[in-house]
Amino acid sequence: MKDNLDDVPFSYRVKVGHISANPVEVHIEADPSELKALAEAWSVVSVDDLSADLQIARWKRDGVRVKGRVQAKIVQSCVVTLEPVQSLIDESFEQIFVPEGSKLARQPGNDAGEMLLDPDGPDLPETFVGDTIDAGEVVAEFAALAIDPYPRKEGVEFQAHIEDSGENDKKPSAFAVLKDWKKD
Repeated sequence: MKDNLDDVPFSYRVKVGHISANPVEVHIEADPSELKALAEAWSVVSVDDLSADLQIARWKRDGVRVKGRVQAKIVQSCVVTLEPVQSLIDESFEQIFVPEGSKLARQPGNDAGEMLLDPDGPDLPETFVGDTIDAGEVVAEFAALAIDPYPRKEGVEFQAHIEDSGENDKKPSAFAVLKDWKKD
């Protein structure tokens, strides 16, 4: 996580020491200046709305679990016509934070020193320094991950593009390179 607030377009700081084992429900929304900064950071035409409902609770001994749902309305340019396309984001997420240097943040390995990764398993916890975490930054990151990289206006197709079916492809002969070869 970034320590400089100027680099973060949407921020909601949470003091780790004030978090209990019982989840606290929080609703956060981006103000107009934050929406403008998010649009610039995400390279979209505009961000019209961004809000999240969060549950923040203690995780294990020193960790924090931020669980929630982010919703956003953004306007992007259509990749075909460049006309504005409105997109809705509605994503559930969960992120765990542990203090820097915690054993819970280490990647499990085997006896040969190889890291074991389970693509379907839970993500590794994020680390934080100090006594605060930025739940707003987490919300913005999960919203950014849900943005369609190739937005297209409904019903619009590429007109001049023809896909090659591969029917006329011939396998090159291994001897084709020898036909132009001449002995000296």
